[in-house]
Parts: sequence; structure tokens; C-alpha cells
Amino acid sequence: MASASHRRPLRKRRTALFWAVAVAAVGLLVSLVVALRPGSEPDTVRTAAGAATSTRPSVTPTKREPTPAPKPSVSPASPTPTPAPATRPARPSPTPARSSAPRPASGTAPLAGRIKPGTTYSGVATHYDAEDGDGACLYGPSPDLMVAAMNHADYETSRACGAYVLVRAASGATVTVRITNECPLPCAPGQLDLSKEAFAKLAGLSAGRIPITWSLLSPGTSDTVSIRYKTGSSRHWCGIQALGHRNPLARLEVRTGSGWSRLTRTEYNYFLSPDGTGCGGSLRLTDIYGEQLTVDGIAIRPDTVQPTRAQFTRR
Repeated sequence: MASASHRRPLRKRRTALFWAVAVAAVGLLVSLVVALRPGSEPDTVRTAAGAATSTRPSVTPTKREPTPAPKPSVSPASPTPTPAPATRPARPSPTPARSSAPRPASGTAPLAGRIKPGTTYSGVATHYDAEDGDGACLYGPSPDLMVAAMNHADYETSRACGAYVLVRAASGATVTVRITNECPLPCAPGQLDLSKEAFAKLAGLSAGRIPITWSLLSPGTSDTVSIRYKTGSSRHWCGIQALGHRNPLARLEVRTGSGWSRLTRTEYNYFLSPDGTGCGGSLRLTDIYGEQLTVDGIAIRPDTVQPTRAQFTRR
């Protein structure tokens, strides 16, 4: 039989072991409760999640560019507007304009100079001896002496040549005259120097000087335009004149290998080609309304009036 002194230590060891196991169990239980509590994940889990979130790469245009959408010519998001493509001007056609092209509206005269249709001008009328009707416009003698000389300003380097004007006196009397001459200074703007025959339709010649108004006309006529080459004209130099045109003439052009070339008009009412360009070839006439007449088959025959079958439209 064992003595009591040997049993007691065994009981103490068992008691100590019991308490150690109990404390360990309690600690394990507490750890489980803490681990299973909602929202109470361990710091290591939270840190890992936080690190994963903070290290996620951001999508930037430099690393990942989406397919660009079409941009307008000026984008509000862009500091510098993108200019729209420049529109290239249309190339002029080498084909000359046809006479069948749409005409300007009646009454408009885009190529008129100082004398414009639909305008009434005021001035004075004087008279001179027109003799055979010739003058600075170099149309030559004419049996029709209802002619006038235009003042220097409105003569405008012969642009007034061939124009028909209706002249009205204060008495109400009227006369239609054709401009064939220039009235030099001191003739004032608006002044007309009428042939004696034309002045007599308005007042007695003894009046000498009367107030008038006048305006441009586009008269009815059965005549057609004629062409005349100046004395000395050849293939190397020529002067060209148009006669009998109903409306004032604005341009005369000659055909060249590259199209039409406009000739310069002189004070004596001829259009010059100093190097012979276009002499003897096709001509294109344009009146102040923009209507064009193309004339072919006019040979170089100096001082010869050659009729055509063309005439400008009455306005």
C-alpha cells in the first residue's frame, strides 16, 4: 500500500493539468468567437484587401487608348481648334461661256460704268454742228444726225460710245440720240452737246443752253452688230471696233489657245491687240448687262464694215 506522501503530488499534477487544459480551451473559444464576428476580419486580411485595392492599375490614355470617335472641326475639349479642310477654288473652265447661258435679270447691268440703266441724270444741253455725224468714237459718216457728244467724265474712255439716251427738256419735249462724240472740258458731268438737229427737237437754237434730264435706252432695231478692223491691222497688230450694238459695249475679247483674252479699249473706241493675239480669229462681245455674242469668220479687212447676224437683247 502506497504511502500518502506519494499520492498527493499525483493529484496536484492532475489538477494543474486540468487547469492548463481549461485555460487553453477558453482561449481557443475566445479566438473562435472573435474570428467569427461579422466585420471583424483579421488585420492581415484587411491589409491584403487594402493593398489589392490600392495597387489596381488606373486606365489612362497613355496605357490604354480606346478607339477614338470622329471629332468635329472644332472640339471644345481641345485647346487648339482643328481647322476645317480648306476648300479649293474651282478651276476656271477653258470652255468659253455660251450665249445660251442664263442672262442677268432685266434692268441689272453688272458691267456698266458711270452710265447705268434705270437712272435719270440731270444736266444741261448745248449744241454743235455735227456735220456728217462722225466724232471721237470714229464710227464714220452717218445719215442719221440724231447724235450727241458725251461730257468727258461720262464718256469714260469711250465706254459711252454707241449708247442710246433719251433726253427730256423742262418743256416735256424729248429726243433720242446716239453717243458718237466726246464733249471735252469744260463740259460738266451730266452735260450733253447735241447736234443742232437733235437740239432743235427740244428748243430753238437761239436758246443755246437748256436744263435737261436724260437716261439710258435699249431701243428696238432691225440692225445687227458689225465689226471693223482699223487701218494697218494685220496678224501682228490689229485694232477692232464693234458698231451698231443696241446696248453699250463693255468688253471685246479674242480667242487664244488657252481661252479668251480681253483687249484694251482706247479713247477712240478701238480695242487693240498690240502683239497680234487673236487678230483674224473668233471674237466675243459682252454688253453692260453681261450678255455675250460670239462672232466667227471675220477676216482682217482694214476699214471694211463686216456685218454679223448677231444683236444684243433689248432691255
